[in-house]
Amino acid sequence: MKKPTSRLVNLLIAKSMLETVLVGTIAVVVYLNAFPPSFQGWGEAVAETQTIHGWVVNYARPWERVEVQLFIDGRFLEREEATHSRPDIVAAGWSSDEYHGYGFTVPKMEPGMHEARVYALRGSGNGARYTLQLVGDPIRFEIKNDGSWVGSRP
Repeated sequence: MKKPTSRLVNLLIAKSMLETVLVGTIAVVVYLNAFPPSFQGWGEAVAETQTIHGWVVNYARPWERVEVQLFIDGRFLEREEATHSRPDIVAAGWSSDEYHGYGFTVPKMEPGMHEARVYALRGSGNGARYTLQLVGDPIRFEIKNDGSWVGSRP
C-alpha cells in the first residue's frame, strides 16, 4: 500500500478545519436566532405583599412590551405583559421609558423553600416558534408555617 503524500494530508487537515469553522458558525447563528441575548431584567420576591415583581426590556426592540411567564417550583403559574411603571429602570439607565415592569400575585402555597423563575416569551419564524428566556436569576423565597414570607430582597 502506498503512503499518502504530505500534500494530501495537508489538504485533508485544511478541509477538516474549514468544516469545523462552518459547523461552528452555523451553530452560533442558529443559537443567536433562537435565544438572542437581547433580554435584560431582574426580579424579586416581596415578602410584604407576597408577590414576585421585576422588570424586563428587549434591547432588540426596546419600545415593545415583553410577555413574561411565571413558573414556581417548575410549574407554570401565570403570564402577563410587562407594562407596569418602573421609573427606577429609567433612572438606572436600563430603559428610555418606564413601562417594562411586571408583578405576579402568588397564590397560597405550602410552607417551605420555593423557587420562582420568570421567563420572557420570544416569538420567531413569524409566530411559528416560541422560546422562553430566563429573566435575571431564579428567585428564592421561603413561606413560613404561619403563611408569612421571607423574600429575596437584598
